[in-house]
Amino acid sequence: MYDDLTTSIIAAISERKDVDPSDLEVILAEHVDLHAIEQLAKHETSTWQLEFELPEHTVSVTSDGGVLVDGQETQTQPTD
Repeated sequence: MYDDLTTSIIAAISERKDVDPSDLEVILAEHVDLHAIEQLAKHETSTWQLEFELPEHTVSVTSDGGVLVDGQETQTQPTD
């Protein structure tokens, strides 16, 4: 789930900014501990929410794989 979750976060930010993920000017690891996301994602039976700030956006991630950017759910959702 971790790789899928970080990919979903990057895709959601890209969608919100209306750019290709490879064109993002923000490096996720400079703003949030990717190891912490990995550890949270391992707790699939627990309910949790992580929120972090980027220079232009607030990102929320939930235990069910939901990703919100600036409080809005994106079209990019995790796949099972």
